[in-house]
Formats: sequence, C-alpha cells, structure tokens
Amino acid sequence: MTTPAHDAELVRTATGHLLSDTVKLEAPEVAEPSQLPGWTRAHVLTHLARNADALVNVLAGKPMYASAEARDSDIEKGADRPLDALVDDVRASASRLESAFAALGDDDWKRTVTLRNGVTDLASSVPFRRWIEIELHHVDLGIGYTLEDLPGTFVDRELINMARRFSGHPDVAAAIELRAEDGRTWRTGAEESSAEGPVVVAGSPVALVGWLTGRTNGSGLSARGPLPALPAL
Repeated sequence: MTTPAHDAELVRTATGHLLSDTVKLEAPEVAEPSQLPGWTRAHVLTHLARNADALVNVLAGKPMYASAEARDSDIEKGADRPLDALVDDVRASASRLESAFAALGDDDWKRTVTLRNGVTDLASSVPFRRWIEIELHHVDLGIGYTLEDLPGTFVDRELINMARRFSGHPDVAAAIELRAEDGRTWRTGAEESSAEGPVVVAGSPVALVGWLTGRTNGSGLSARGPLPALPAL
C-alpha cells in the first residue's frame, strides 16, 4: 500500500535522477527539440519548474495556474534561458514542493484539491501526479533516459492510472482491453457494445504505457486491427 509520504520520497528520488542527467547536456543542447512536438528541452525543464510551483498552489488551496494563457506564457518566457538557470529553477521549485509535502499532516492529505480545468482529487494524489510529470518528462528530454528505464512500480501504477483516465472518455470510441504479457488485464475506453467484444491491445506494460501516454505510436503492441485512437493528454 502506498502513502503520500512514500510517493513524496519517490518524487524526490526521481527529481534527483533527472537533475543528475542534465549534466549530460552541453549548454547549446538545451535549445534543441525535445521529444515533445513543439517544445525544446528548455520548454520541458521550464514546465517542470512551473508545475512544481503550481502544485504548491494547489496544496495551499489556490488556483493551480492564474489561467491557461498565463501557464503557456510562463513556459514560453522561461524557455529562453541558459541551461544553468533552467536546472537551478527545477531544483529550487522542487525543493519548494518538497517542503509543501513535508508540511502536510494526515488530515491535510485527505482534503479535496482542485487541479487544472476544474479537476478535483484528494491532496494525497498530488505526489503521484508529480512523479508522473518527472518520469515522463525525463524521457521527453531525450538525454538517454527512455521508457525502458522507467521504474517497474511506476509503470504498473501509471498503467492503472491511464486505464482509469480513458475509461468512459467521450473521445475514446472503442471498448479496449489492455493485456500485459504476464496475463494482467485492464479495461478502458467505451463501454462494450459490440458482439465482438473489446479491442484487445496486448504487449509489455512499458509498451502499453508508452502508447497510452502518447510517447509512442503503439510500437511493440498488437491488436486485431488498427490501434484505437486516443485523445491527446
């Protein structure tokens, strides 16, 4: 069983790994494209810093971002900085979030908080949400950390998380059964309405997570036809 304090520790460890990997970058490389369309590595690092501060806001009962436009503007402006400033920003903002986690008591973790677009969840979910940001954007930086390097515990939890996220989603037309190589299955997408049953998408947990999170086009997965279309995150 996980606890928010345990997840907060996982966030701290993952952040440390990401920051350590930034030493692989030469200063000019931070302005090169990341693996996210339209974003450089500087955009990714800036987003991670501003996301940490946004989650501090959430835990304090404030709006996550002033507005969608302000969020996007802050990322654009922040991406026009040198590597050292970007890394320092990620480190400092991560420390602020770590302090916010440490300040919460048992009752605080049970509070309902409001995230982007009016989404609500328990405060106890915030550390795991941050862990997702760190792990996937570490991959997006394109500096040697790949989907295959994701911790197994993270992959298993993110697979469950994404299956829940797309379950009943209005933009997922197909009923889908995700099937891992070890025999585990998860249902997602639309309610089953076809006599043929759900579309079975099979492969390794890592390949499934890569597809569900939009990091791959479904390479390494098999289905009886084209993979169902998924909405962008």
